Amino acid sequence: MTANMLVPLAKLSCPAYQCFHALKIKKNYLPLCATRWTSTSVVPRITTHYTIYPRDKDKRWEGVSMERFAEEADVVIVGAGPAGLSAAVRLKQLAAQHEKDIRVCLVEKASQIGAHTLSGACLDPRAFEELFPDWKEKGAPLNTPVTEDRFAILTQKYRIPVPILPGLPMNNHGNYIVRLGHLVSWMGEQAEALGVEVYPGYAAAEVLFHEDGSIKGIATNDVGIQKDGAPKTTFERGLELHAKVTVFAEGCHGHLAKQLYKKFDLRANCEPQTYGIGLKELWLIDEKKWKPGRVDHTVGWPLDRHTYGGSFLYHLNEGEPLVALGFVVGLDYQNPYLSPFREFQRWKHHPSIQPTLEGGKRIAYGARALNEGGFQSIPKLTFPGGLLIGCSPGFMNVPKIKGSHTAMKSGVLAAESIFNQLTNENLQSKTIGLQVTEYEDNLKKSWLWKELYSVRNIRPSCHGFLGLYGGMIYTGIFYWIFRGMEPWTLKHKGADSDQLKPAKDCTPIEYPKPDGQISFDLLSSVALSGTNHEHDQPAHLTLKDDSVPVNRNLAIYDGPEQRFCPAGVYEFVPLEQGDGFRLQINAQNCVHCKTCDIKDPSQNINWVVPEGGGGPAYNGM
Repeated sequence: MTANMLVPLAKLSCPAYQCFHALKIKKNYLPLCATRWTSTSVVPRITTHYTIYPRDKDKRWEGVSMERFAEEADVVIVGAGPAGLSAAVRLKQLAAQHEKDIRVCLVEKASQIGAHTLSGACLDPRAFEELFPDWKEKGAPLNTPVTEDRFAILTQKYRIPVPILPGLPMNNHGNYIVRLGHLVSWMGEQAEALGVEVYPGYAAAEVLFHEDGSIKGIATNDVGIQKDGAPKTTFERGLELHAKVTVFAEGCHGHLAKQLYKKFDLRANCEPQTYGIGLKELWLIDEKKWKPGRVDHTVGWPLDRHTYGGSFLYHLNEGEPLVALGFVVGLDYQNPYLSPFREFQRWKHHPSIQPTLEGGKRIAYGARALNEGGFQSIPKLTFPGGLLIGCSPGFMNVPKIKGSHTAMKSGVLAAESIFNQLTNENLQSKTIGLQVTEYEDNLKKSWLWKELYSVRNIRPSCHGFLGLYGGMIYTGIFYWIFRGMEPWTLKHKGADSDQLKPAKDCTPIEYPKPDGQISFDLLSSVALSGTNHEHDQPAHLTLKDDSVPVNRNLAIYDGPEQRFCPAGVYEFVPLEQGDGFRLQINAQNCVHCKTCDIKDPSQNINWVVPEGGGGPAYNGM
């Protein structure tokens, strides 16, 4: 934890300060290996987390104090990404403008602001400029305006250029290539300067409720629990943060948001969310091949036409010949043998890509799931005591491959709506936690809503016979000519977890062996992410039923979790005694992408927060 992030703690009461101090992050840099569970029954025990095995039924927890200190705030924000920070900054801007005293607390699971942030990222600056009109004077890290925009279809050997016409979603004129983690870190500094209390390293582990059912706030994660679920002598309860309004800005597939969807039936009138997985690397390349400001996107090889996905290659202008490259695969793919990571490594060997990387050095790797459902999949956003913003509910413009600007805008609109509620002297509320219905109304009047509505049919148009190419044709006809005003709205196929075919109906994919220069193996890649978790803690990848991975996923789908995970978390290894296999969870490798929670065909995996500060340590991803 950085010293500047500790400054707001002085504003806390003494007991709360002591609680936060006790939860201070421990930096334990451990090898990328896993603890091997021993078999204690017919099905080897895997899950020990208290969300599956409650403590009140565990004798080892008898006599352990479960008291938590509580703090009161006006607004608590969960997640310090573009959306959460935009909401925090805007609240404090309004408070200063109107001379109001509003306490805003922001909790973030990463040990430093921006350490878990990963995106392409080519930023549409519209919302950012609305929030920070003087960003240039303040030195925001927007260093690379787009100077060249290219798009192509790849075959195995060739690159077919596709013109980018003005007005198409892929046109990046006026945008900036950024390292989003650095931009988020800068936004965190602005938030602190305005008086936002920022707490990195404290994951929101639990939603708290008033007796009337409205949101009361959140509790941060407990620390000091052994791998087998027993308390350590250093066990400390988390802190409760209560608020009039709690803002959930967890990012894609947030683990608290999942609970809220069920509790308040927020997805009753929308389609299931659909997702992609984005994998990214940073490279230092030969300066002669460096084209600062160039943006390259491709579709096609190595994916077939029925597998949604594509690539990006951005040339940054950060004082050294740096490029960001990545690959996105739609998680509605059908073949259980597909490995998004290995598709990415194979793509780098294309004749139009490899020359850029030859002689270069890979310096970073990471992965993150992203929302692809768009307009049709936006849930109800407000409920008593709270609301959803950013990529948690899913505001990504999929054909534009951008979600940061819409996430920021949703945060700004939420902040303005919350401020009006908090300062309304005539406010009448049916519940203790305030329901900010104005936020949803304001969102529907904004450019964000119009933008998402106009591109709503592009992603689902890829489900036809022509697949991705049918979607490109649809875009050319209905979006470029009619600007999304067609009088129909297409549907998605359904939940991504339902799309896999049984392994017996699919052809295994033979991937080439990585050469160690352009393509790499999984574990050496994860090592570049800086990922670390305290090894002696229950795995935060929990299973509802420990028998399902072998009895169903391995038996029917040949264990797809060992391929869709971009960090080598899941392995099927032979039993120590007898025939058969068991699932081994290498939780220390987890980069918090959430892909397993999304794609598991049995929906048996539930991702929960690990001890505070664990996870990747991205530097400007």
